[in-house]
Amino acid sequence: MHQAIPYKSWITAGTRDSRDLPVAGGIQEANGGDPSKAIRMVSENAVIIIGRRGCCMCHVVKRLLQGLGVNPPVYEVDDDHEPALAAHLSTQPGCGVEALQFPAVFVGGKLFGGLERVMATHISGELVPILKDAGALWL
Repeated sequence: MHQAIPYKSWITAGTRDSRDLPVAGGIQEANGGDPSKAIRMVSENAVIIIGRRGCCMCHVVKRLLQGLGVNPPVYEVDDDHEPALAAHLSTQPGCGVEALQFPAVFVGGKLFGGLERVMATHISGELVPILKDAGALWL
């Protein structure tokens, strides 16, 4: 008889060995709100969700994208580090907003929007082609 292997969908940033592990589909907890790590993750992933720790809206966006076949990583930020990270991300090329709000979905290295924009483009049928163009979907 086969025994199930426990699945852990997040990587704890508190341990030294897990900081540079891939987080495809998992949750990367913010380690001190390091903006450079968030920027690196945005540039390395076709789709990434950045949001507050324990935010239910991040979960909604992630489940919607998973339903379409995308397995986005989630970068969680503590409340203490949220303003600094939001300010740093909003100065990056492709962001184009003054005040970044979480959850923020980045597609193809550029800010796509929040929950409302993701839901609106999904309902209109435009989300799947956008995800295909970004390389998040192959179908």
